[in-house]
Amino acid sequence: MIKSLYTRVVLTFLVSVIGGTVISFYLAIWIYRDQLNENLQVSLLRFAQDIVRIYESFPLNEADKFVSGMKQLETYHVRIYDENGGVQSYGGPDGMKLETVTAEQLKQVLAGSIVQVNPTGISISLLGLQLMTDTGKKALFVEPVGPPSGTFVIKWLLNFAVYSLVTGSLFILVAAVFLVRPIKKLTAATRRIAAGDFNVKLNIKQNGELGTLARSFEEMTQDLQQLEQLRRDFVSNVSHEVQSPLTSISGYARALKQMDIPESERNRYLDIIIGEAERMSKMSDSLLKLSLLESQSRQLQFTTFSLDEQIRRVILALQPQWSSRGITFELDLEAGTLTGDADQLNQVWMNLLGNSIKFSGDGGVISVHAWQDYKGVTVRVSDTGIGISPEDQKRIFERFFKADRSHSRKYNGSGMGLAIVKQIILLHQGDIRVESELGAGTSFIVTLPLNTPAN
Repeated sequence: MIKSLYTRVVLTFLVSVIGGTVISFYLAIWIYRDQLNENLQVSLLRFAQDIVRIYESFPLNEADKFVSGMKQLETYHVRIYDENGGVQSYGGPDGMKLETVTAEQLKQVLAGSIVQVNPTGISISLLGLQLMTDTGKKALFVEPVGPPSGTFVIKWLLNFAVYSLVTGSLFILVAAVFLVRPIKKLTAATRRIAAGDFNVKLNIKQNGELGTLARSFEEMTQDLQQLEQLRRDFVSNVSHEVQSPLTSISGYARALKQMDIPESERNRYLDIIIGEAERMSKMSDSLLKLSLLESQSRQLQFTTFSLDEQIRRVILALQPQWSSRGITFELDLEAGTLTGDADQLNQVWMNLLGNSIKFSGDGGVISVHAWQDYKGVTVRVSDTGIGISPEDQKRIFERFFKADRSHSRKYNGSGMGLAIVKQIILLHQGDIRVESELGAGTSFIVTLPLNTPAN
């Protein structure tokens, strides 16, 4: 088994080119076989016929003299046999190995037949014709002195093919190095990613398929790097958010073991422990809910309901939180229906209105405006609270993010509410944005389609 891709590329090229060349060569000969035979026979046959006409037109002595001086004898050898076996030869270099003329061939030619010796199947090595002279019948045998032109062409093509293969093989040996190099880089990068190193730069500048693959690979590593950073941030945030209530619970539990603390202090410690435990429970519920929303393992349950009535019910459910602080609501809710997951959207209004109440001062005003157009429904929740800085507005929908850490204890919260809100809105193919100014209040604008596609 050949494991090297470089070797595979080179061998595949060589096998393909050699096989294709050999098959094409024999296929071309097979297709043009008749044309080759015809072309190779024509010159030899015409030369032999010219000699026959010379002997038929002139006396024997003059014909012998004329033939012996022909220029074509440099490329053809001529033998003339009489009926008694005598022979006259013309042309051809001394020592040339001639084709053997058998008695049967001689007999056939003297009888008027044409004899052709064709050992390769393509070119003729010996041609015999009957010759009539003023002294009687003779047998003329002509054969080419040099290699037949067809044989020479075939030999030249074979040599050309061999030289081409050798030259091409040398080029492919060099080119394969450059072809395989990006794949080797990708393999090395894959190993680094598997080891947890996502800072990979391939530096592959090709524009073909390998270049596209390399760019996609780099984009994937960037995404993996961001996911890894999110994972680290998530673990860090969870550890921090869990550690704080656990420290409180542990400290106050140890304090409760003291026997001499007043009853009022004991109850206060218990209230703190219960409150911290409830905070951890809520954070756990929020994490589980956000995880389910992000994985989309929970299918939305679509119903058509009255949006303005749903918002009014949420405000009434939160009445204990806002009425005791003198906060008032200004409602401008256009009556209309919406198709969506009522329970999930109820969570959206609960989180947005809960945040507005939490961050509004006593006696503040919260306005809720809802209207519809042909695109969908828009809900704007505005408060007169502490506001959010422009820098924090960019991260307000991240999980565990709190706009102002210095207020985290005062206002309490896990930093998960807006992350859940955004995920629910995205699942409904809607949009949410924030407008805020420090010290002047915050507005959340939610846009939802009237009918969310089921998928």
